[in-house]
Amino acid sequence: MSLVVSFLVFVAVAVALTAAGIRLWAQPKAAIERVTGAVTAAHEQTPTHPSLVFHDLLKKVGAMLPASPKDVTVMQKRLIRAGIRSPNALKMLYGFKVVLGVGLPLLASALVLGSDTEANNKFLAIFAAAGVGFFGPNQYVSTMSRRRQKQLRRGLPNALDLLVVCVESGLGLDQAIVQVAKELEHGHPEISEEFSLVNLELKAGKRRTEALRNLAERSAVDDLKKLVAVLIQADRFGTGVAQSLRAHADYMRVQARQQAEEKAAKLGVKLVFPIFFCILPSLFVVTVGPVVMRIVRELIPMMNNM
Repeated sequence: MSLVVSFLVFVAVAVALTAAGIRLWAQPKAAIERVTGAVTAAHEQTPTHPSLVFHDLLKKVGAMLPASPKDVTVMQKRLIRAGIRSPNALKMLYGFKVVLGVGLPLLASALVLGSDTEANNKFLAIFAAAGVGFFGPNQYVSTMSRRRQKQLRRGLPNALDLLVVCVESGLGLDQAIVQVAKELEHGHPEISEEFSLVNLELKAGKRRTEALRNLAERSAVDDLKKLVAVLIQADRFGTGVAQSLRAHADYMRVQARQQAEEKAAKLGVKLVFPIFFCILPSLFVVTVGPVVMRIVRELIPMMNNM
């Protein structure tokens, strides 16, 4: 047994020394540069930022994670709707899922194992940390997607009014989309970015119908889908784009007013529980509290003396 252990130790030490010698003394890269004549100066090599190294590590880990094509398509759509359109965004997402799915349970284990809680509670804490680490990035992407859709809905009425003004002033629909994207760049950057992508697709040679449908598919906002449907139908049947946009703007304005009235009508019902649980107890303390204190101080001693 001791002979086998000695042999394994000898092999491990030999492999380690060989790797260290090749790394430190042999310098194969320097030998290759000397043979090929492509010598790179030390000052010409740009330093690598630690964040870039971490991003590369996440991309490599995410590329190794197996995923079904259906899940990849769904996650790509979610990332696009969240405004994350980097080519490596999906790999970064999977890399975050792997790193957090492994790191959070290890951190939870280090925190929980030294405590006096029961074993079942420790296991549940570690399992919950693993679930949060693995599914947390998906929830983050969904939250970003909903927030961006809300910003698109908020900026769509202004974009539609400006689009109507541009079309009625004599601009074509393509030029009007470009002008709206420029004007709303600072006020509503989300919808400006979407219109800019439509303009780029039109410049790339796509048909207007296809570019508008891609806009509706990317955003997944119902109001924007309705606008795209109106523009496609106006282009298909030859009706006036300005007249169609004006009618659709009036319809959206009426719809927004009705939604505001609906929210106002629901406000009284929604305020019942905050009033009952938060405001009424405070009112009781302020109004009835002094009376109760006076009864406790004066009336109860008088009754005891009787």
